[in-house]
Amino acid sequence: MDFGRRRWFCLAALTCVAQLGACKKLGGDAAPSGSSAGASAATQGVVIGHYASMTGNTAHFGQDTDKAVHLAVDEANAAGGVLGKPVKVVTLDDRGDSAEAASAVTRLIDVEHVNALIGEVASSLSLAGGRIAQRRGIPMISPSSTNPKVTQVGDYIFRVCFIDPFQGKVMATFARNTLKLDEVAILRDVKNDYSIGLADTFKASFAALGGKISLEQSYSAGDTDFSAQVTAVKGTKAQAIYVPGYYSEVGAIARTAKRLGLKVPLLGGDGWDAPELFSIGGDALDGSYFSNHFAADGASPKGKQFMAAFKTKYGQEPTGLGMLGYDAAAVLLDAVKRAGTTNPKAVRDALAQTKGFEGVTGKITMDKDRNPEKSAVILKIQGGKAVYEATVQP
Repeated sequence: MDFGRRRWFCLAALTCVAQLGACKKLGGDAAPSGSSAGASAATQGVVIGHYASMTGNTAHFGQDTDKAVHLAVDEANAAGGVLGKPVKVVTLDDRGDSAEAASAVTRLIDVEHVNALIGEVASSLSLAGGRIAQRRGIPMISPSSTNPKVTQVGDYIFRVCFIDPFQGKVMATFARNTLKLDEVAILRDVKNDYSIGLADTFKASFAALGGKISLEQSYSAGDTDFSAQVTAVKGTKAQAIYVPGYYSEVGAIARTAKRLGLKVPLLGGDGWDAPELFSIGGDALDGSYFSNHFAADGASPKGKQFMAAFKTKYGQEPTGLGMLGYDAAAVLLDAVKRAGTTNPKAVRDALAQTKGFEGVTGKITMDKDRNPEKSAVILKIQGGKAVYEATVQP
C-alpha cells in the first residue's frame, strides 16, 4: 500500500474528538459550485469542522482551543441553535503535522460535509489546511495563527487574532522604549513559520528604533539541548533574548540559561501561552515578558463571564488561545446568523462584513485582508504567573 493511501486509512481510523458525534456524515445547505460541502442537508444542523493539534508537542494549544469552541457551540445550542438548527462540531487531530492537517481538512469537507472550518493555532498548519479550504470554497477562520501569509491564501480565509508584524513590533517597541534595551539576541525555530515571521518583524522593528541585534541563533521544535545557543549568547552584550517559539522549548531554553549563568530576560510571543510553560521553565522564567491577546487580570465583563463558564465546565482556567478559540466559533456562528443560511459563500461574505463584534478578547472588525485590528498586551512572568504589564494599541 502506498504512503498516501496508508495515511488516509490511518486518518480515517482516528477517533474524532467531538462532543456531538463527530464520525458520521453530516450535512448543511447547498454549497457553491466547486464545493462538496452540505449538498443535501436542509434538515441537518450547522456543521463546523475543527482541525487541531490534540496530541503532540503543542497538544495544549489544540485541546484548550477545542474546549472553548465546544463551549461556544453548547451555549448556542442552549439558546435554540442557529437558524433554528442545532450546531455540531467535528474535530480531527492533526498531531501537529502539516500533511495530517491537509488530510484532516480534506476529510472534513469530503466526508463530514462541513459548512465552515475553524483552523489551527499554528500558522504552518493553518496554511496547509487553508489552501485546501480556499480551493474548495469553504470559509475558514483561524483562532490564533498570526503569520500574515495565512489570510493571504485567499478570500475564504479569516482570523480573529492580531498578526505577527504587529506582535513583533509590539515587543520590539516595549524592549527598546520601556525596558531601555540596546542589544538583544534572537533565538528562532527555523522550522516554524510563526517563529520565523515574528523574529523577522522584531529584528526590523528593533533596528528601526536604534537597537542592535547582537546575535541570531536557531533551533528546531523538539530540540532538548540548547547549551550551544545559550553559550553563544553569553559571548555577546545581549541584554535579553527574543525567543518567539512555543512553550515546550521556551521553558527548556530558560532552564538552560539559568544553569549556564546567563542572567538576562527572555522575550517572546503568544506561543508561550500555556500552563506547561511554568512547569517546564519554573523560576528560570522570572522577569521574562511575552506579548499576548488577553490578560486575565484585565478582562472585560464578557471575558470574565467566559472565564467563569470555562472553569465551571472544564475545571481549569482558559489560556488566551482558548479565549480566541471561543471568539472564532462565536464570530463564525454570528456570520451564519447574519447570512441566514449555511451556504459557504454566503457565510464567507458575512464573515467579511463583521464589524464591532463583541468578543471575549475585545471588539472584532474584519479589515479588507480579513484580519482584525486589535490591541495586544504585554505580560510579565513572576512567581510562576503571567501578570498584566501593558497594553499596546494598533
